[in-house]
Amino acid sequence: MFKSATARTVPRALASRAFARTLAESSTFRPPFIPLVADSGFPGAIGNTPLIKIQGLSKETGANIYGKAEFMNPGGSVKDRAALFIIQDAERKGLIKPGGTIVEGTAGNTGIGLAHVCRARGYKCVIYMPDTQSQGKINHLRFLGAEVHPVPAVAFDNPMNYNHQAKRHAESLENAVWTNQFDNIANRQAHIETTGPEIWAQLNGEVDGFTCATGTGGSLAGTARYLKNISDGKVQAYLADPPGSVLYSYITSGGKLTERSGSSITEGIGQGRITDNLRPDIDILDGALQISDEKTINMVYRLLDEEGLFLGASSCLNVVAAYELAQKLGPGKNVVTLLCDGADRYVDRLFSRKWLQSKNLDILPEHLQKYIALP
Repeated sequence: MFKSATARTVPRALASRAFARTLAESSTFRPPFIPLVADSGFPGAIGNTPLIKIQGLSKETGANIYGKAEFMNPGGSVKDRAALFIIQDAERKGLIKPGGTIVEGTAGNTGIGLAHVCRARGYKCVIYMPDTQSQGKINHLRFLGAEVHPVPAVAFDNPMNYNHQAKRHAESLENAVWTNQFDNIANRQAHIETTGPEIWAQLNGEVDGFTCATGTGGSLAGTARYLKNISDGKVQAYLADPPGSVLYSYITSGGKLTERSGSSITEGIGQGRITDNLRPDIDILDGALQISDEKTINMVYRLLDEEGLFLGASSCLNVVAAYELAQKLGPGKNVVTLLCDGADRYVDRLFSRKWLQSKNLDILPEHLQKYIALP
């Protein structure tokens, strides 16, 4: 499938809706591909990802469960959207000039998106990240020319937190900007302007539920805000949360609790605070679903076996949440989630028997054991 952001002379949402109407009004013509071209290069190829109906889970629930294939963005993840909008926002505000340096604290995928966009637009890229992230992500960033600083994983209120170190690094340089993905609302805006409108157009406005996990809050907040607004509040929006995050307790207690317990194998999701990206929209959420690592890892292998989808753990946590939301909403409903990235960056963990055993996750049924390809 050819894809890109829509031509710059036509607003992205309008172009998507117009194309959806053309298909809806035609009973005979079905083009073999979406005829969009990324004339602006890499940045123009971000977005307009397909929705994939997850056949087995849809049949099982009687609902229609869709995953938005964000792994098909040119940088390989949903974070390409935020990376582009954050850099464009800095350019509009005059915070960065040609040849400057973009600095970010990131668990991985935002850094990869930023590194790609930086190369395309002529900026240097410096990334600080927790040293708990996969070596595959660290290597990937370095392959893209980014300067990477893995640092000890400490709480946000610790001055040595990777985000604070990134901020200080940017402040020490001339012509540099700390893009501050967690509290920079250009991140949220990316999903209000692109992800939400795409989903609405792709299903011709027949969206009943949306769920995804959150790290920065941008994907959940921006997409939920758009879908709530366009549907007059009819779309049910749920947070999907891993163990070790405070958000599930915060939402289910009406903002009274911020409890966190346990930890999770997922990377880049879960949160210990309410970010500026999430804050404006947290009250529009209809609920939250806490998804265990056991359910997530089983879904990693189930989707590979049944659907041919090779997805990372956060994507599969989202799919589990979509499955549970579909059960809540009932047969015939359309439920959408985000397939954030593929499994390629996590194979040394997710498909290693030794690693699974170390996390007490060597729990797969016999017919899925064949996919554990690494010792």
